[in-house]
Amino acid sequence: MKNKNGSQWNDSFRYVVGIILFIACVALLIYAHEAVRALVIAAFVAYLISPVVNYLREKTKLSRTAAVNIVYFTALIVLVGVPATLTPIFFDEIKIVARDILDLSGEFSTILSRPVQFGGMVFHFEQLGSSLSHLQDTVLTPLPEQALALLETTSVNVLWFLVIIVSVHLFMTEWPRMREAIVELAPEPYQEDMREIFKRLRRVWMAYLRGQIVLMIVVGIVFTIAWLIMGIPGALVLGVLAGLFTLVPDVGPFLAAILAMAVALLEGSTWIPLSNFWVAGIVFVVYLVLINLKNFWLRPYIMGRSVHMNEALIFIAIMIATILEGIMGALLIVPLLASMAVILEYLRRRVLGLPPFGDDVSRQFVAPEESIRRPRRLSSRNREKRNKES
Repeated sequence: MKNKNGSQWNDSFRYVVGIILFIACVALLIYAHEAVRALVIAAFVAYLISPVVNYLREKTKLSRTAAVNIVYFTALIVLVGVPATLTPIFFDEIKIVARDILDLSGEFSTILSRPVQFGGMVFHFEQLGSSLSHLQDTVLTPLPEQALALLETTSVNVLWFLVIIVSVHLFMTEWPRMREAIVELAPEPYQEDMREIFKRLRRVWMAYLRGQIVLMIVVGIVFTIAWLIMGIPGALVLGVLAGLFTLVPDVGPFLAAILAMAVALLEGSTWIPLSNFWVAGIVFVVYLVLINLKNFWLRPYIMGRSVHMNEALIFIAIMIATILEGIMGALLIVPLLASMAVILEYLRRRVLGLPPFGDDVSRQFVAPEESIRRPRRLSSRNREKRNKES
């Protein structure tokens, strides 16, 4: 870059400006972390919808703007219409599940309010029971003076929802130009590397996110059908919760099974002629069978083993992300880690002076075995002929 006199900035000044810009960007991201979260959600939604836009453009030869508008507004109609259609169905089942959870909580509070004798020893859990009752009252009967704070929180959430909705349309419409602008930030000799990194990151996200969504849908449907067959009240809600909780491996489905067992323990089955205790036991056995089928067959099949990461590392990362950022953090943490692995591997190879991408080694630096010329082995007839000629 040149100043008014036409001379270029020296290296020291450029480095100082670059560091200042970097620190300013990090500070902005920290300060506006709520906005960053909303934009990440919008980018995620736009990414999931974009394949439909590409498919529509290929089949109809529409412009990108027209295809985006058709898909975007259709998705909005579905987003509003589906919940409005399913709300009456879910409402009764949600009431059943919520009532059973509250009844179970009340029974636990009653049990814990009395001393428990076991093996000649007496255990006192009165304080725990009192805390559980207080928590239940706090959740169910919010104070009137909290209404204003609740209204304020709801209004802010509505505004963030509007930001996400508008940002989704922006990302879907302008993504090709935004991608090229990001690529052009790199020096010209490295822009092709940037494009290749984008392709690899796209493959990672496609493999994981779409696979995870398919897994959630399949698990939700399977558990819903299983609870319906067993006649468990609130089967639809319990199945949906099982699908959503699949985001948190092992722990999530286990919590969904605990909820199903609680409902079975209190309500029993609509047709199985057994006591509620045995119905809850059957629910647990069915959960063990289905969850093992998911872990050992369904999950590897759907995910395609695309994200080659240690299972313990994935579990720890999802737990931390769930605690810090909730469901959205659990959904995004694994592809983010896989994306970081792709970028760090590129930087490592560049620092060590290796080809920028691992699969370039055989193509650029090592000749294939087929291309190495070796002395041809002569047949016995050709060998005798050569000896005669010599």
